[in-house]
Amino acid sequence: MSSAALPDRETMLRAFLARDADYDGLFLTAVKTTGIFCRPTCPARKPRPENVEFFATARDATFAGYRPCKRCRPLVPAGEAPDWLRPLLDEIEAEPARRWRDRDLRERGLSPERVRRWFQQEHGMSFHAYHRGRRLGLALARLGEGGDLLDTGLEAGWESASGFGTALSQLAGRSPGRARDTALVRVRRLATPLGPMVAGATDEGLCLLEFADRRMLERQLETLRRRLDAVLVPGSHPHLERVEKRLARYFAGEPEPFELPLLLPGTDFQREVWSALREIPRGTTTSYGELAKRLGRPKAVRAVARANADNRVAILVPCHRVVGKDGRLQGYGGGKWRKARLLELEGAGEFR
Repeated sequence: MSSAALPDRETMLRAFLARDADYDGLFLTAVKTTGIFCRPTCPARKPRPENVEFFATARDATFAGYRPCKRCRPLVPAGEAPDWLRPLLDEIEAEPARRWRDRDLRERGLSPERVRRWFQQEHGMSFHAYHRGRRLGLALARLGEGGDLLDTGLEAGWESASGFGTALSQLAGRSPGRARDTALVRVRRLATPLGPMVAGATDEGLCLLEFADRRMLERQLETLRRRLDAVLVPGSHPHLERVEKRLARYFAGEPEPFELPLLLPGTDFQREVWSALREIPRGTTTSYGELAKRLGRPKAVRAVARANADNRVAILVPCHRVVGKDGRLQGYGGGKWRKARLLELEGAGEFR
C-alpha cells in the first residue's frame, strides 16, 4: 500500500496527539529522536511535532530504519488478543459453559481488573458480561434442539430454573417459552490490519462484517436483530472461522473470491443493490449513477446510495468499490481512508 493513501499531515498529527482510535490501523507514527514507530493510540509520551513522521505500513517504517514500539505493538493486528490473555480465551473455548469468577482469574496469575479493562475496550462489556452472553448462546441453542429448561440452565452454569429464566428475560429479551424458537447470531471480533471488525453468523450464513468503530454499528446491529428476530450472542461458528481465515488471505493480497454463504436480510431493492455490488470486479470501481443504470433505475441514484450505506457485510459485499461520478472517494462507513486502502489493496489505483 502506497503512502499516497495517507491522510494529510495535519489530520494525522491531530489524530496522533488526541490518540484518536478511529485512525488506529490507518497509519503509523515514527519518532525521529527515538527511532521507534507506534500506533496512533500509543499511550507513550507524545514527542514534539517536528520530530514525527508518518507511514502507511509497518514495512515502510521498518525500511526507513525505525523499530516497533514494545508498548503498543504496531506489528500485531489491532484487536488481536495479547499473549497474556490468550490462554484464558483458549480455556473458555474449550469449556464455554463453565462459570468464571475473579478468583479463577487470580489463580491463573491474571488481574481481574486488567481482564475487565481489555474486554471493556475490545468488546464494550466486562469479561463476566461477555461470558454470560457466551453461556446464554449455548443455552439458547440447546433449548432450540428440545433441551429441558432446568437441565439446559444447569449445563450452562445457572443454579436454578428460575435464575436461568430471569437471565433469558434480561439478557435475551425472551421468556423460556419463546426461547425455543429464537434465532441466534453468533458474534465475534476479528483482528485485521485496518483495525478490528465485528462478524456475525447464523447457520444460514454470514450476516455481519463491519469495522468495530463504525459510528452506525449499533443501528446496524439493531436492524439485524429486528429483521431476523434474533438474539446476538458472543460465540464461535464455522462461518466465522472461515471468514477470519479468508480475510487474512485477502489482506495478504490474495485475489481469490470469498466463497462463503451470506444472509442479507433487507428490502427487495436493498438486496438487488447488494447483489449488484458483488458483481463489481476486483480492481475496478463504479459510481452510484452507473450502478443505478445497471439496475435499470437511472433516477434512483440516492436510493442506491442509501442501500449501499445500509450494507452490513463489508468487503464481501464490496460497497467500497463505489465512488463519486468524478472518480473521487465519497463516504464509507468504516472511514474514507479505509476505503482508499481497500481499493489500493485490490489494485484499483491510489486514492485520497
